[in-house]
Amino acid sequence: MYFINFKKIFAAVVLSTTVFSSVALGAAPVMATGTTDTAKSDGSSDNSSGEISWPKGPKVESKSAVLMDVDSGTVLYSKKPNAKHYPASITKIMTAMVALEHSSLDETVTYSKDAVAQSYGGTSSISRDIGEKMTMEESLYGMMLESANECAWAIAEHVGGTEENFIKMMNDKAESLGCTHTHFDNPNGLPDKEHWTTALDMAKISRAAYQNLIFAKITGTRTYVIPPTNKHKDSTYLNNHHCMLNYYHTSRYLYDYCVGGKTGYTVAAKSTLVTYAKKDGRTLVCVVMCAQTPNHWLDTRKLLDWGFENFKSVKVSDLSNLSVDSSKLGTTNYGADSSLISVDDSSTIMIPKNASESDVTTSLKKSSSSDSSVIGLMEFKYGNKKVGTCQLKANTSEESSYPFHNLSANLDDKNDSSSFIQVNIFLIVIAAALALAAAIGIFLFLRHIYWSVSKHQRDVHSAKKGRIKYKKIRNNDKH
Repeated sequence: MYFINFKKIFAAVVLSTTVFSSVALGAAPVMATGTTDTAKSDGSSDNSSGEISWPKGPKVESKSAVLMDVDSGTVLYSKKPNAKHYPASITKIMTAMVALEHSSLDETVTYSKDAVAQSYGGTSSISRDIGEKMTMEESLYGMMLESANECAWAIAEHVGGTEENFIKMMNDKAESLGCTHTHFDNPNGLPDKEHWTTALDMAKISRAAYQNLIFAKITGTRTYVIPPTNKHKDSTYLNNHHCMLNYYHTSRYLYDYCVGGKTGYTVAAKSTLVTYAKKDGRTLVCVVMCAQTPNHWLDTRKLLDWGFENFKSVKVSDLSNLSVDSSKLGTTNYGADSSLISVDDSSTIMIPKNASESDVTTSLKKSSSSDSSVIGLMEFKYGNKKVGTCQLKANTSEESSYPFHNLSANLDDKNDSSSFIQVNIFLIVIAAALALAAAIGIFLFLRHIYWSVSKHQRDVHSAKKGRIKYKKIRNNDKH
């Protein structure tokens, strides 16, 4: 009887749990996102400060142009950024970056017959001879300042073993930087139908190169002297050809804030130009391609002036929509213990000067970094415009301890407007409900046993008392 009642009770609990679980499974998935502001379907963001707008850029004559903030990677201006063009000698920025990553400055570079042949036909050179020996540092200065084609070829042969292998290294590096419309076919940029890039890809390459301090020093050097070599008894004097940095033939285009860059020209490519400029703690890189001389100088100055005038750099730590301790990511934003994940306080974003920091939204991205301590990226947007990223770093080496390991590794998923962390809350609810049901069942079962034992003891006790009483009555009757 009591066991039958218990079974009915337990069945009711299990049935309730099943119904609850079914309702939960029929609900829409719940996503924990890193976005601090609600985005509208048209891509704009809700904000109380008014309409979000991006400053209108100047008109330029170059066929393609990109202005980028070096620190954050924010594209401030673009004109046909993905149109393919011949880069000419701005190719040498990639050559220098790959060489610096795979060699030391004191290594000896020997100039081969193939390398020296690159100086024939009136191309840019410093007249090296077959078998000439210079250091890697001297060769880099010759390539970057005088745009010496034989220096680029000799560097490629030295670093890659062969020119062909070095070209593969260049293309692999471009791909790793997110370049999607680039194919290099030589290390110096001489005319080649299979050698092309875009203004946007070239800006990515130039930004990455400038983060190398040795490259930044070389590209910002106005003059340099190569000492006598085994083939030249006299020193070789070099001048930087970038007219916004150095007095080279004319002072007309000198620009006070210019800190480096690279020129390029062929008949097919027309004028190409990469320029770095610094002002008030901000560093910009400008790329113009397929320009008629002197528009590459004029367009670059116009874009740099516009960029410095219309944008401001903001530290990530100064954003109000992060946690109170801005060096940590709190549990309210990302479901993680603030002691486990940290954000680089030195990271910056670039937004219009009249913009409010509260209009900046954030989302989480899977990091492709080879650094095992980097477990994700925080991406910042102003309206629809990406204005910077910063790395999220784990304070221990166990990646699986953090809530970013279940993010999709595909950063280019076009079906997803923003990356998110998916929390499987339904399994948690079901497990909790089943655990509760089991606990209730065990409780009822134990209570049933307790009641049964207690009743049995009471019955035995009552029966015993009855027998004693009956015996007393019988004894009384005998007397």
